[in-house]
Amino acid sequence: MTDNPLYIAFLWHMHQPYYKDPMTGVYRLPWVRLHGTKDYLDMVEILDDFPGIRQTFNLVPSLLEQLNDYTEKGARDRYLELTLKRASELSGEDRLFILENFFLANWDNMIKPFPRYYELLLRRGTKLVRVELKRTLKYFSNNDFLDLQVLFNLSWIDPMFREREPFLKVLVEKGRNFTEEEKKLLILKQFEILRNIIPKYKELDSRGQIELSASPFYHPILPLLWDTDSAKAAMPDIRLPKKKFSHPEDAVKQIRMAIDYFEKVFGHRPYGMWPSEGAASEDVVKAISAEGIRWIATDEEVLARSTGKRLRDLSGNIIEPSPLYRPYSFADLSIIFRDHKLSDLIGFVYSGWNPKKAADDLINRLLQIRSSVPKNKPHLVSIILDGENAWEYYKNDGHDFLRYLYEDLSKEERLKTVTVSEYLKGYDNGEKLSRLYAGSWINANYSIWIGHEEDNLAWDLLADTRDDLSLFEKLNPDKPLAEAWKAMYVSEGSDWNWWYGDEHTTETQEDFDELFRLNLMQVYKEIGKEVPPYLFIPVLREDRSIAPTLGIRGFIHPKIDGIVTSYYEWYQGAYLDVGKSGGSMHKAESLISHIYYGFNQHTLFLRVDSKISFNDLPADTVFSINIIRPFPFKISVALKEQPIKAELFERTNEDWEKVKDITDIAMQDVLEIAIPFKDIQAEEKDELNLFMSAVRGNEEIERCPWRGYIAITVPTPDFEAIMWY
Repeated sequence: MTDNPLYIAFLWHMHQPYYKDPMTGVYRLPWVRLHGTKDYLDMVEILDDFPGIRQTFNLVPSLLEQLNDYTEKGARDRYLELTLKRASELSGEDRLFILENFFLANWDNMIKPFPRYYELLLRRGTKLVRVELKRTLKYFSNNDFLDLQVLFNLSWIDPMFREREPFLKVLVEKGRNFTEEEKKLLILKQFEILRNIIPKYKELDSRGQIELSASPFYHPILPLLWDTDSAKAAMPDIRLPKKKFSHPEDAVKQIRMAIDYFEKVFGHRPYGMWPSEGAASEDVVKAISAEGIRWIATDEEVLARSTGKRLRDLSGNIIEPSPLYRPYSFADLSIIFRDHKLSDLIGFVYSGWNPKKAADDLINRLLQIRSSVPKNKPHLVSIILDGENAWEYYKNDGHDFLRYLYEDLSKEERLKTVTVSEYLKGYDNGEKLSRLYAGSWINANYSIWIGHEEDNLAWDLLADTRDDLSLFEKLNPDKPLAEAWKAMYVSEGSDWNWWYGDEHTTETQEDFDELFRLNLMQVYKEIGKEVPPYLFIPVLREDRSIAPTLGIRGFIHPKIDGIVTSYYEWYQGAYLDVGKSGGSMHKAESLISHIYYGFNQHTLFLRVDSKISFNDLPADTVFSINIIRPFPFKISVALKEQPIKAELFERTNEDWEKVKDITDIAMQDVLEIAIPFKDIQAEEKDELNLFMSAVRGNEEIERCPWRGYIAITVPTPDFEAIMWY
């Protein structure tokens, strides 16, 4: 062994958002289960062949909790439920969901290697047009859907296991015409892999080949939990949320929960922590240090801003290598800073290279760093990146690249891999920093998670909900609120705001938006309070206002009698086809078929068409017209009241106060109601935002539209003249 090797610390960050729907207990998305079979186990099992390679794995506790939920508590996700359902028993809605979602995999590296899978993709069409899926259904037989159920799950099992396990190898070779029994055995094998993940990490941790670190429990941006004003450090002109969020106690709680859960799973407390998204600040680092953590990691740009010295020139080359390739300390906590360029080469670039050339390139870059740093003291290169998502962009799930890399590192005496703690204890625990810049691994700021209108709205919703929970707790000190606080902490996770704003998009953005709001709703359900109507409105801007099937073209003057007396009665109004927009968050089928709406200068008119006779609805059904803007009002229509009447309520603080009875209402074939604009304090040019819901007992059974709201602008007297013009 050479006397002065360059030390390399690989830190693989393993994380998935918290996908469980708090209302149903079913996981909305399958990525914990599928990444579990493709990425978590093989990343440590490969090290059995390279005993000299040392690595650090950062496991987010909320990921571990979800893995345990699958393996120990029988958790299910929608994708798994539709996999296990017999192909011959799939409903039309099931089949549409499968055609839309069972091709969510890298097409080049995960679908094309299976000829039958690729054939089915081409038959569905590589350009997904949701409105055309129904026409596509006729081209898919029961056997096609069975093959698709199998191949989707099979493609998400790591190639290492598909080659090693005889049953999986047989399935791959068979390629098509699978049986229901083979599908069941495949899912059993899937869960066998999942159950081996945590024990394998324990094994390598106990023998010292890997070190395990943690992140705050539900992966929040700790500095923003501490104080949203901290975003100003890097972005002085940022537009912040209306309400300041400042709860250091939540940041500390997320840290403590993580440490406690880690110890429960692995039998010891972690030495290190990757703060979510590498987001750090001086207050946060002091809090982490106070909990006994000995090191954290973040990005090199945070180091550059902290020292006031540029680390790279305009071409991206290191100006002076020694300052980057060593640890530092702040508040008695060691800090390592990732080499941004090397980490991103693995994460985003090498996947398109020949794997041997990619491994050779990384080795050569490391040797160049070694030759450029002083030889009189040790140096550490920190390579830190996502340990899951990169590999689907590599051929063979990255195994060829990793094996070439680990083989070269095992032979090269001038380079030595270490765990983070191994280096800090044995060589250098860090030079003290006089200050630590508040930033993250992305641009050394928090712009991904705050500043955009959608991000800021999410923070305002978070702040309002937390204030309500905190007040309820003070007024009810003896009431158990563990589940309410859990939903609150889940809502503080970084993953929701990752998809808000303009920076990132995904096919499942709507699921992330709903999960965020569902967890906030759960807080209110746990404390027995009515869910604020605004939480049913998407944060995603493009999903808020629902465009009608046909818009308003002029004033209407319908007779409120519960009967469509004339075709032209509602002709100039708008209508919404509820069946096409869905009726609730959890149902594909809607109770209401259409909503018609329109106005004249002084009055708003609404008409509800039901799929079944109103007489056949249970007597305790209540229709509610919920007005969010410009002021919160609610109109409640109880079907059991005869003659039918409506009550208008105004929200004041947390309570609904009755304003008046609305008598201009009728229900026979349809439900019709007239609402004077003055009664809801709506003036000319105001934008009304409203939705309708149906409630039975304490359960909401219908919401229309199920995402967003109907937007209506209160007309001016010359509205009709403008429309004609």
